[in-house]
Amino acid sequence: MDVSFFQRINLTHLDILKEIGNIGAGHSATALSTLLNRKIDMRVPDVKIVSFDEMMEFAGGAENVVAAIYLRFEGDMTGNMFFILQLPQATKLIQDLIGDESFSFLSDVQHEMGISAFQEVGNILSGSYLTSLSDFTGLNVYPSVPGYSVDMVGAIIGYGLLELSQVSDFAIVIETAINESEDHANNHVNGHFLLLPDPDSFEKIFTALGVHTHD
Repeated sequence: MDVSFFQRINLTHLDILKEIGNIGAGHSATALSTLLNRKIDMRVPDVKIVSFDEMMEFAGGAENVVAAIYLRFEGDMTGNMFFILQLPQATKLIQDLIGDESFSFLSDVQHEMGISAFQEVGNILSGSYLTSLSDFTGLNVYPSVPGYSVDMVGAIIGYGLLELSQVSDFAIVIETAINESEDHANNHVNGHFLLLPDPDSFEKIFTALGVHTHD
């Protein structure tokens, strides 16, 4: 991909991506509030475009074990999306969701309700963001059914990208903060969306946002 293309991406375009993220977060918060039966706030503190290696570091390094939802999206733009949470925060979120403090992602016993709840959270979050991105860009996008994994970051992303013969060297990282409104201090969950559009779709997205692929 033309490196100069990325040089034409400026703060305005990143601000647009952040706004897209915040709109998606707002829709996600409404759905999560209904699931949890209490007020949930979500916001996107920052959006970055990073290299593949930097993306790994955002998730704590390639060997860090995390809980993740991943999916493939098709349509006018194609690519992969991952939602990654550190294990303690993912555990707390699902314990609150299902009302069972015994739930653990590292348990030898498969907890079907907890895993199903995590997949539903991932479905809500990824669907809300992709809908928001589609609305802003005018590009139709159709997400696959999300997959779920608890593994090292490098293994999860490697598995998610296994079917691709060509992968972009860059990723869009969308920081996501989830709070219970009544108690921000003790119920703060930070996650990361990793959006990896296929190389041609990377340019499609930013062209739709006003970044031209050619001078």
